[in-house]
Amino acid sequence: QVQLVESGGGLVQAGGSLRLSCAASGRTFSSYAMGWFRQAPGKEREFVAAISRSGGITYYTNSVKGRFTISRDNAKNTVYLQMNSLKPEDTAVYYCAAAQRPDGSIWTTTREYAYWGQGTQVTVSS
Repeated sequence: QVQLVESGGGLVQAGGSLRLSCAASGRTFSSYAMGWFRQAPGKEREFVAAISRSGGITYYTNSVKGRFTISRDNAKNTVYLQMNSLKPEDTAVYYCAAAQRPDGSIWTTTREYAYWGQGTQVTVSS
């Protein structure tokens, strides 16, 4: 089992940047493909970005391509989400998630992830 703790959320003006971190503890971090999801009030949780176990493959939802970057440091058991050019529509609670899958694979649906953090609030003001 793996425990996930997100940090780095906050209030930022449109056009600004934030860097989210997700620290993992428990079993070997490099055994897990990782993902970031977000949930705005009154909406379903949606996929944002994913990264394979080794970090060699990344994938993004269209609305964040070119603005967000997912990365991981397996030596530090941490996955990051660098968010630039933030927009008010990026406002949501952001969750990291872990899926124990073969390397070279990424996953974009919530049902594929067995472990979740508690979330961190990101608010973008206009």
